[in-house]
Amino acid sequence: MDYAYFLVTLITAIVLVIGGLGLALLISPRSNNPQKREAYESGIPTRGTSWMQFRVGYYLYAILYLMFDVETVFLFPWAVVVRDLSISGLVSILFFLLILVLGLAYAWKKGALEWK
Repeated sequence: MDYAYFLVTLITAIVLVIGGLGLALLISPRSNNPQKREAYESGIPTRGTSWMQFRVGYYLYAILYLMFDVETVFLFPWAVVVRDLSISGLVSILFFLLILVLGLAYAWKKGALEWK
């Protein structure tokens, strides 16, 4: 009996997604011109080729930023209910922070934070 509700929900979700995508394909306007395929940044046409390689340092900074951004997202709900948690809540968040500090120390040791 429990599987019937799950199956109905799954089929409904699949039908709604496929129906929405199909409807968008049917009623969306279509125009194909060379100007649509050009790359723009801030409304200014690019000079030269728009395909260029970026240094890996940019990606490392982005990943480290996301890592610590997600840390704050996980810390906020914990801070809201910290009074209701026992000592196990404190230990678990300290373990979480320890893992993040170890990750930062590893990135620092490997030179990921140096801008060359």
